[in-house]
Amino acid sequence: MNEFKEEYSNDEWRDISAEFRRVKEHYLDHAGATLYSERQIQECYRDLSQNVYSNPHTSKTTEDLIDVVRYRILDHFNTDSSEYHLIFTSGTTASLKIVAETFDFTGENSQFRYLRDSHTSVLGMRELVGGAQINHIEKSELLSISEGQYDPLPHSDDSKSLLVFPAQCNFNGYKYPLDIIERFHSRKLPTEFKNSEWFVCVDAASFVATNYLNLQTFKPDFVCISFYKIFGYPTGLGALLVSKRAENVLKKRYYGGGTVKIAMSQLNFHEKRDCLHERFEDGTIPFLSILSLLHGFNTLKRLIPPKNGANTMQRISKHTFNLAKYLRDRLAAMKHPSGKDVIKLYADTDYSTPKSQGGIVNFNILHSNEMFVGFAEFSCMAAVCNILIRTGCFAILEHAGHICGDSNDLINGIPTGSIRVSVGYMTGIADVNALINMIEKCYCPISKRYVDVEYISDGDKKNPADSEENIKLEMICIYPVKSCGAFKIFDKWPVTSHGLQYDREWMIVTEKGVALTQKTNTKMCLITPRIDQKESKMTLHFPEMESICVELKVESDQIMQDLSLCKSKVCGDQIQGYDCGEEVAQWLERALDTPGVRLIRKNSEEKRFFRKNGTNGTNGINTEYSEISLANQAQFLLINSTSVSWLMDKVKDWEYEENRDVLLAGVVDRFRGNIVIKSSKCLEEANWKVLKIGPILFKVDGQCTRCQMICIDQATGEKTTEPLRTIAKEFKGKIKFGIYLSLHNNNLTNSNVLSCTDRIEVIEKATEEHIL
Repeated sequence: MNEFKEEYSNDEWRDISAEFRRVKEHYLDHAGATLYSERQIQECYRDLSQNVYSNPHTSKTTEDLIDVVRYRILDHFNTDSSEYHLIFTSGTTASLKIVAETFDFTGENSQFRYLRDSHTSVLGMRELVGGAQINHIEKSELLSISEGQYDPLPHSDDSKSLLVFPAQCNFNGYKYPLDIIERFHSRKLPTEFKNSEWFVCVDAASFVATNYLNLQTFKPDFVCISFYKIFGYPTGLGALLVSKRAENVLKKRYYGGGTVKIAMSQLNFHEKRDCLHERFEDGTIPFLSILSLLHGFNTLKRLIPPKNGANTMQRISKHTFNLAKYLRDRLAAMKHPSGKDVIKLYADTDYSTPKSQGGIVNFNILHSNEMFVGFAEFSCMAAVCNILIRTGCFAILEHAGHICGDSNDLINGIPTGSIRVSVGYMTGIADVNALINMIEKCYCPISKRYVDVEYISDGDKKNPADSEENIKLEMICIYPVKSCGAFKIFDKWPVTSHGLQYDREWMIVTEKGVALTQKTNTKMCLITPRIDQKESKMTLHFPEMESICVELKVESDQIMQDLSLCKSKVCGDQIQGYDCGEEVAQWLERALDTPGVRLIRKNSEEKRFFRKNGTNGTNGINTEYSEISLANQAQFLLINSTSVSWLMDKVKDWEYEENRDVLLAGVVDRFRGNIVIKSSKCLEEANWKVLKIGPILFKVDGQCTRCQMICIDQATGEKTTEPLRTIAKEFKGKIKFGIYLSLHNNNLTNSNVLSCTDRIEVIEKATEEHIL
């Protein structure tokens, strides 16, 4: 196993580090978007604050500066305007769309060929290519063309065809041989590609981010790029490079402002501009963003200057390859005590040379019994360890019944996605080692035998009468301020149509209106509320600070006078609420060390509903909704302390002697349940369907899928990897613990009170007697 080879000098690392001081996490998603330098943004600001740039359709100065940017971009790829046109677009996707919409597929033998392992944006081109024959090409087929010896095929008609493939695979970083381009231009191809003139479109978004694309050596007809992949800023800006060979094969119909010399409204007549990019850049281009690209180029050259005959991008390519190779070798060497592999790599090379491999490593993790770790579990563990990494569905891993973006990370034990590490020019060895250390700690240690634990099977279920007397309601918890500490109740508490009274009725939002959570600021757990119903006050406490009070009741005629209505989002829902004022906002700023935060109270007149699992509004099935406050999902969350105690015994890292009860209470707090019970049997709550506590009937809405929140010690704010790691291990990657409850048909009585002395009755199937 080779050690990491450092490309940058110590002085270069010092300069790089100085321009990325804001980055606190280990950022390993550069294929998603790389990071911008702080000085780069400062230079953009200085430029805009000291100069006035007007619309380039008005200002010749701005137009000339944009042309300077065009020349700079072309020079970056070792070409110029005598060989390529440069059309500004909103990104690679828009560039691909332009090619698909305007390519002249006339001729009966016209073909549209795309590499099967292409980005979704390439697949979308199929919908626009008109009368062309559409076929995918396999990787092996494309490589055989690159390596094979063929005689040039003669032209037999005027058909024009298009091949699209990526310069670098966005999945695993494999670099496709670009000499394929010349093969298609010279028509040294198998006979199935005969009778057509071929043009080649290269999706270069992933490649150009960390590699040198030399357009003097390779001359694709179309090159599609996105600048945020290279510089981090600006986003929403890309380019389509069109070779002079291909400029006449694009037939654009629509024209927008700035693309014509003249257009008449009374007659269907217009005359397009002469220059290709002027004909394709409809409307006013994002000229301020375009001008900022100069600062991106300057940043790269300043931080990674040419050295030893290698230009900036060639050096970046070496650096990112060396990091990827180091990571790949370390992952490949990981073994369980049994000798079995910890990592399943998805690679098309052995990472021996940067000519064929970029700075991406894609993999999944295996338990010691060779079962896969779900990427959702891994994502939570990475977040706990302050690692930002890409997980999820990729096109190369296809599964029926799985939708990209859903939570099904394992289907029948088979992964529906994977883990992708991608590095950038500012990624350091410490970032990669942080990931390696996390995997070794969480998935490699010698541990207890994997226990195949199932929640109680049907055959093991007891008659409710056998166990219900042994179920006690230990504690009621409400969380008045979303994601802050609990207010614990040991007697009784009112129940409303949307849950426990005052539960998640307030939230803290950032100055941008985004709800703040413990995932981004663990200090929130140290804010503990106390509700005094008699005094109608909520008191917020924080260590070593004076407490502050918030009124529970606000007179209706004061709401609009004293509190400003504002909007925020919770779990995708837009929320209307009232600002609780400057005094509490300043208190929160000091407590959380976060400027600009505000305390918002949900508007009680606005109803928020959650659609329960397993119901929808189609095919005649009635949709079931429950009203909720600012909770993420359900009205109530039930936690069984007996199940938590069972879990504690499974966590190897937790050792305790005389303080077990204290530790148990702390672990129970991590699960942030509203209703904390103690039963005679662990995990039995997962099989309950209907539960009656005192006079109130609850319906079980399923198990709670846990996130990294349970890895935050609610007494200290400290992050750990447990108990999430053990939950995933014990339940085969399913990170579920606790059950969601909702009011059964909103069956509230006149009392509407939940009491710790209430009798708990488990009902397997709701009957009319119980509902009534």
